[in-house]
Amino acid sequence: MKLAVVILNYNGIELLKEFIPKIVKYSTNSKLYLIDNCSSDKSINYVEKNFSHITIIKHAKNLGYAKAYNEGIKKIKEEILCLINSDVLVTKNWTAPILNLFKKNDFISVIQPKIKDYYKRNYFEYAGAAGGFLDINGIPFCNGRLGYSCEKDLGQYNGNYEITWASGACFFIRNKLFKDLNGFDESFFMHFEEIDICLRLKRNGYKIWYSGDAEVFHLGGSTLNYDNPKKLFFNIRNSLICYTKNLPILILLFVFFSRLFIDFGLIIFFFFKLETQQVKAIIKAYFSFMRNFNINFKKRDGTVNPLKLFSVILNMNLFKNLHKKY
Repeated sequence: MKLAVVILNYNGIELLKEFIPKIVKYSTNSKLYLIDNCSSDKSINYVEKNFSHITIIKHAKNLGYAKAYNEGIKKIKEEILCLINSDVLVTKNWTAPILNLFKKNDFISVIQPKIKDYYKRNYFEYAGAAGGFLDINGIPFCNGRLGYSCEKDLGQYNGNYEITWASGACFFIRNKLFKDLNGFDESFFMHFEEIDICLRLKRNGYKIWYSGDAEVFHLGGSTLNYDNPKKLFFNIRNSLICYTKNLPILILLFVFFSRLFIDFGLIIFFFFKLETQQVKAIIKAYFSFMRNFNINFKKRDGTVNPLKLFSVILNMNLFKNLHKKY
């Protein structure tokens, strides 16, 4: 089973200097690719000079996260893809447990490793932690984190188990399935693409898993800070697009009105904190979503099976420890 480790880069030369040597050192049995989103900071020169065996796929302009991966992966043939952020520190034997899971279970389409904090090595990291779920309001959460606080790793999430979505920070997926689904939804530009593709895979009968036997460390926040208005805009808008595409109508209506209530509360919260840019970001997200509602609604393929999606919607914190572990 051949693995392609695929790093997406945009003006990340300092991150590449920090993190790519370990990827090279601990990925000796993998083919390495760098997809560059038209960087202007000599990232390409650095990689060409120091790691000539890495295949570089260059884009003529910044295509965003989704389209950059989609276009770049068209040129990659390996059976398994690892889509990894340029700010992730990998560890020895980080790919072996994941490849073993893929080999043993044909129904597994996506796997994420245990993701811990680069600075606080004993704690989980916000972006994915120990595997992602959705609450009944359609809000993503993870094992290993509560709100913006992350748990200490005491072995409570060791082992392997099924999850609802995997973190895009370190995202293993079967190449054929990625291409069969036409990759990430390019209208997202960035944020929430991994949740969308995981839901599409789940309603086609495939499983998303977490492997606590593989471990990486994520710097986090190197692209946009968590409270950045731009990030808030994309997270809200793209989550609404994702659910419009993937959820049964009745569940979609419930989630939409629930989110409307929650996001209105956020507007009030930011308004009284005088954070007007965040208020504008939320309002713009809803206007953008409604303006393109018909386009996104047409992306529904008509085969949404409520029974298959029951676990997607009701993977609540109450049930997270009931997942079978191996």
